[in-house]
Amino acid sequence: MPRRHAMACLSLGLLGLALALLAPAPTARATPVTLKATRDLVWKDFLGVNAHFLWFEPQQYLQQMQRLKALGLEWVRVDLHWDIHEPRQGQLRLGELDALTDSLAREQLKSVFYLVGSAPFASSAPLGTTSHLDQYPPKDPGEFAARMAMLAQRYPMVNAWQVWNEPNITPFWRPLPDPAGYGQLLAASVSSLRAAAPGKPILMAGMAYYSQMSGREGLMLEELFKLGAGQLGAIPAYHPYSQEPEGDVRTDNDFIVRSQIINEQLRAQAVPAIMATEWGWSSYDGPKEAQSIIGQDGQADYVLRRLALMAALDYDRIFLFALSDLDGRATARDQHYGLLDLQGQPKPVYEALQRLLQLTGPTLQPAPPPALAQAPADLYSVSWQRPDDGRKVWMFWSRSGGTVRLNGVSKGTLHDPLTGSQTTLGTDSASAPLAVPAAAHLQVLVW
Repeated sequence: MPRRHAMACLSLGLLGLALALLAPAPTARATPVTLKATRDLVWKDFLGVNAHFLWFEPQQYLQQMQRLKALGLEWVRVDLHWDIHEPRQGQLRLGELDALTDSLAREQLKSVFYLVGSAPFASSAPLGTTSHLDQYPPKDPGEFAARMAMLAQRYPMVNAWQVWNEPNITPFWRPLPDPAGYGQLLAASVSSLRAAAPGKPILMAGMAYYSQMSGREGLMLEELFKLGAGQLGAIPAYHPYSQEPEGDVRTDNDFIVRSQIINEQLRAQAVPAIMATEWGWSSYDGPKEAQSIIGQDGQADYVLRRLALMAALDYDRIFLFALSDLDGRATARDQHYGLLDLQGQPKPVYEALQRLLQLTGPTLQPAPPPALAQAPADLYSVSWQRPDDGRKVWMFWSRSGGTVRLNGVSKGTLHDPLTGSQTTLGTDSASAPLAVPAAAHLQVLVW
């Protein structure tokens, strides 16, 4: 029995000092945003997807795996639900999971598995509760940790394990988020996993948004580190969903500002890595649920813009939500986050992502941005270089459009990953700035 993805609609207002730091200050006018990465980008190591393989029959998820490999990618994040795999104490249902992990090994895909949801016999739900038992934490963290250890021993082909999912919001931790309670679950699980699978990376739960807690003030990640979670050596993760790629309020660039600040704070704690284990947009057509309705073309546009930003920010690995659409067991919105439709066929977002990855090649190196002789005030700019041929790869967009003029560039090829079109640009004089038409969606200039 599958479980739908849940994403609560939380306010991103001020929640104490930490969120005050995360809230961008208002600006008098827009200014171009230029990002430059600090390290090489290897797509197959950096970009993964959330994959709900257990929603599907083997022949279907095998097709999905082939589509993923055709992108040149290899990381998947897979959800496991304790209440599904052990509906009664000691009664394990692992046959489908055995087949899936064997398939992942054969296809040489790398995986992060996370376990979430209390089994009915283990739930801390109040006596008499008849629904949402899985959304309450387990009564005994050690019992949950023992199940994680059992899975890690049974499936040595799994590359990393993640402890729970989004415990900072009530759909995954009732009645209210509890940093101390999750901290106990995390500590017990880390200890058991280290004994069962020495050397395997362990991830903290992916926190919804920037780890704001529903129903109480503060950031769960901040509270966990105050409680000593940083000493466990687990990898922190969060889920920076937003209305648009640049943030909930695009003119504030709040995604960029918040991710820069929170990642800097996490690095100061000497964490092993930083991951965004969910992000993305649904192509659903309504009724409206939290996310604005943007359609399939909007999904492709938003995913490419956000990917360009995240690649230049300080993440070690990110997992797009999701590889495939889901059926009617999910909500209207949650049915349509996929790169693929229910039949395993590519959606516009898959095709646009494939074009972008083919254009950039498997590896990119940071490069200085081109010199701007003229640019729209709302320009976004990310610069790379392809190591195989030394050519510059400039990703950019501007909602207002207009023309960008680049000093020191006399010719180049302008690519539109959304459509697959390309245009050769040049100037009559090597000293004249190159005129490049800007668009509201991601374009890539190569020279």
